[in-house]
Amino acid sequence: MARQGGVVSLLLVVLLLGACLPAPAAAGVLLSTLPKALAVTASSKPGQVLHSGVDKLTVTWSLNTTEPAGAGADAAYKKVQVKLCYAPVSQKDRGWRKSNDDLSKDKACQFKVTEQAYAAGPRGSFEYTVARDIPTASYYVRAYALDASGTKVAYGQTGPAAAFDVAGITGIHASIKVAAGVFSAFSVAALAFFFVIENRKKNK
Repeated sequence: MARQGGVVSLLLVVLLLGACLPAPAAAGVLLSTLPKALAVTASSKPGQVLHSGVDKLTVTWSLNTTEPAGAGADAAYKKVQVKLCYAPVSQKDRGWRKSNDDLSKDKACQFKVTEQAYAAGPRGSFEYTVARDIPTASYYVRAYALDASGTKVAYGQTGPAAAFDVAGITGIHASIKVAAGVFSAFSVAALAFFFVIENRKKNK
């Protein structure tokens, strides 16, 4: 009987602890459930190469009134968040870049271009200098509309068909390449010199 009482007590403790623990986090917003209520364009041309830290990209957005959630639906939009997203060709065999319908798990849109207040009516725009840490890959642009709580409630994108390329900074500058070439040449010359000296010693 004492053993049964101990088991019951243990079960009660486990149940009480379970009740005190926070509920598991809800799944993230699904992209497939969001209205495509923003019309997004970028100044880049498909296939154009932009260089990190040098070239600029102008992104524009406006309300897409042809969508069911268009005209008048932007009353709840408080901010616009614009991101660069890896195009499908740059996601292949790279799990750390994969897109996911659950936006809390999405890894395709990692780089923020801007986040600013949403202005109803006229279109918004932003001139973006490609950040120096953007890696070499193909990208497209996506914009999210956020409500007062910061939740994504609508989106728009240029789409993979309008993808452009970014040439990232490798970190190897021309001066380093020249120095490496000089040292390589010096090493070859030194080896040849010592080879000649050794041969002379053997001949003597």
